[in-house]
Amino acid sequence: MSGNITLLRGLTPAATEQEIYAAAQEYVRKVGGVSGLTTATKAAVDKAVQAIAEATTQLLAELPDRRAAEGEAPARRRVRDTVTEEAS
Repeated sequence: MSGNITLLRGLTPAATEQEIYAAAQEYVRKVGGVSGLTTATKAAVDKAVQAIAEATTQLLAELPDRRAAEGEAPARRRVRDTVTEEAS
């Protein structure tokens, strides 16, 4: 698992629900030390991911626009965009 949470603020287009949810999952798994879900951990992890995704969505909506250099996108989005462009 990556040690870095993906930067979501200031993306063009804006971060998607899926990107926000993935960041929330990564955060919960890292902080909770959970690498896989079991019946003992699933409910707590799901609840935490939902709460963090909601808080992240609210945070991104309330923060002012971020001044970012042109083309500055998180690595995951750059990779996804590159693959999409190559497939076209």
